[in-house]
Amino acid sequence: MRTASPPIECRSVLALGGARSGKSRYALALAEATAHERLYLATGSAGDEEMAARIANHKAERGAGWSTLEEPLALCAALEANARAERVILVDCLTFWLANAMFAGLDPRAETKRLCAAIATLAGPAVFVSNEVGAGLVPESRLGREFRDCQGRLNQDVAEVCDAVVFVAAGLPTLLKPSSQPHFALR
Repeated sequence: MRTASPPIECRSVLALGGARSGKSRYALALAEATAHERLYLATGSAGDEEMAARIANHKAERGAGWSTLEEPLALCAALEANARAERVILVDCLTFWLANAMFAGLDPRAETKRLCAAIATLAGPAVFVSNEVGAGLVPESRLGREFRDCQGRLNQDVAEVCDAVVFVAAGLPTLLKPSSQPHFALR
């Protein structure tokens, strides 16, 4: 019989996965189990009717018990202003935030560095959702390839500063960090 792993004490979690992998649903459940006071920090914005419908659907799925702050660009300032010990923040998602930063002409490396510094000093728990974009096709355009590369670096850097990293596929979470590293037993 397999026993459950003991809970991991952490203040920051990165939930990674592909589109429609279940990463946001996982992050919501984790946040709801963490604190009664919850802030959903949304980085996407409704640029068209389809996106507006998605945002409305996400709000309805969250239900009561959530405050929402829409901040497509100033993520670090929003985290610093709203983090506190009794509140969990769910950032959904870093992929939209990075795209927003790049379209605004900001340096993605500098913004990633600022975000990682903010995560390391947060006054309360936070869950970050991000897309794993590097496992698919190579984008056709130069901008697409640049975005994929920046997203990959963002995920690596955020994973490094977060206490735990979970990869979600088909709705199933797999803990990536913390984990023991494999080693060879030399004879």
